[in-house]
Amino acid sequence: MAKIIDGRKIAEEFKKKLLRAAKELEKETGIKPGLAALRIGENSASQLYVQLKGAQARDLGFHFEEHIFPAWVSLDILESKIKELNQSPFIHGILIQLPLPSQLDKFYLLSLIDPLKDVDGLHPLNAGKLFQGIPGGMIPCTPLGCRALIKTVHESLEGLNVGVIGCSLLVGRPMALLMLQQNCTVWMAHSKTRDLPSLCEMADILIVAIGNPRFIQGDWIQKGATVIDVGINRLPTGNFVGDVDFMTARDRAGAITPVPGGVGPMTVAYLLHNTLEAAFRYAKKPFSF
Repeated sequence: MAKIIDGRKIAEEFKKKLLRAAKELEKETGIKPGLAALRIGENSASQLYVQLKGAQARDLGFHFEEHIFPAWVSLDILESKIKELNQSPFIHGILIQLPLPSQLDKFYLLSLIDPLKDVDGLHPLNAGKLFQGIPGGMIPCTPLGCRALIKTVHESLEGLNVGVIGCSLLVGRPMALLMLQQNCTVWMAHSKTRDLPSLCEMADILIVAIGNPRFIQGDWIQKGATVIDVGINRLPTGNFVGDVDFMTARDRAGAITPVPGGVGPMTVAYLLHNTLEAAFRYAKKPFSF
């Protein structure tokens, strides 16, 4: 039976460190880390996610702002708000909650955010720094959280065979780059990949982010592998499941994340981490974790 990687517990311990660092920063400089979220339209999941992020930011003593716009908002208004937040000394992190209404160009709007405040790591400059291995850029929160979970299982990642299933800009692609930086051997798969079960069986670490409930079967997994399930899918019953068939996978894997309670809490924790790092940079203070 696989070890269950408890993302909730790991995230709570990590946030205690962030809280101490935030208090020290405010005591030394008077700067309170500030996070602003832009939510456009009435997507119920987006509303829930922003509320969760805001609540946890406030728990750490951060300043938090939510700016809500109707789906028909004009581009001029959004541009003006992003410019205002870029210039605000009280805001160190800015995120645009995705998905956006279809008429809006998410890549254009993301490119307007000051790269130093881009806590989702989606600005082209930050993505380019990650691609080239240049330090100092913001890295997307979910891959950072996944890497932290993996390191609770593997003391050293060098030389391990890592499979990343899913090629999104928010998870799959940056995840693969992070694992390459750890000197892993990395392969990526997607909806057109042939003979996926055979590929999965080669992975010492399998990271899945495809948005397809229980798609990865337990007998595809290498015995003893570490499985990081990023997916969260709501079934007609109202229950949530991952992209991996947990019940069969846990009999093969050495360690596995549950859904919910695995990657999700770490994503929010690393959003707060990135916001705190941006505040430290604004204060011209070294940030060590």
